[in-house]
Amino acid sequence: MCMGVLFLALGDAVSKWLGETHSPLQIIFFRALVSLPMIALLAHFAGGLRKLRTKRPGVHFLRGLIYTATMVCFVWGLTLLPLAEATAIAFVAPLFVTLLSVPLLGERIDPPVLIASLVGFAGVLIVVRPNGDAFQMGALVLVAAALFYALMMITARRYGAREHLWAMLFYMTFVPLIVTGLTLPWVWQAPQPWHWVGFFASGVLGVAATAFITLAFRYAPAAIAAPFDYTAMLWAVLLGWWFWGEMPDLWVWVGSALIMGSGLAVAYHDRRTTLKRRPTA
Repeated sequence: MCMGVLFLALGDAVSKWLGETHSPLQIIFFRALVSLPMIALLAHFAGGLRKLRTKRPGVHFLRGLIYTATMVCFVWGLTLLPLAEATAIAFVAPLFVTLLSVPLLGERIDPPVLIASLVGFAGVLIVVRPNGDAFQMGALVLVAAALFYALMMITARRYGAREHLWAMLFYMTFVPLIVTGLTLPWVWQAPQPWHWVGFFASGVLGVAATAFITLAFRYAPAAIAAPFDYTAMLWAVLLGWWFWGEMPDLWVWVGSALIMGSGLAVAYHDRRTTLKRRPTA
């Protein structure tokens, strides 16, 4: 999960840079265009293209639509807010995953996990409170992205054990390619030479991030995997400062400490619970 989040943060920085010139729809199209053949090639070396076969095309189509909505909202939000602030608002996604895992996955949330999740949400509010702009369009778009992201991870947890990873990644990328491709005549902006490098890097980083994060939710309960998404804040602060001179203030650090502390508390609690339930010899 931590490695996937690192790749995701780098891809977000590239998307934010590209978003200064290009529509989110065009960015997502080229990201999918680069990612799709890479996924097919990796699937070939991992056991053959037969791993792309599926008996649940409807599920993959739905996940693809959810992923398209996630990326459109998030890339759009990146263009409206500083990178660290946008990342902090997106941290409501693990809270959504934790809460949705109850009705959608039948998982049980212990009271300490719920309390820690709410503390993390309070940390997000602390991060965005000093800047009133964060509560306008940018914040709403990013909250929507977080909700779609949570739904995508919930579906990975529910259906991942019965589907090949490469099939899940392939169709989750194929659907956005088609959807955003249909919009290109209305949003097209001619890329500059360096933009092509950015499009390629975004696709490569997206494949790596999605593969690692999907595996995390496939092999661990959602309440355990989700909190490690908070490590993105460290990378967002560093990348935002390095490329855009965005200097987080005291409130960002305080809120981030609460967010990451709550995530670690959830992981620690669930690990202790798992060890207690494990039978001894």
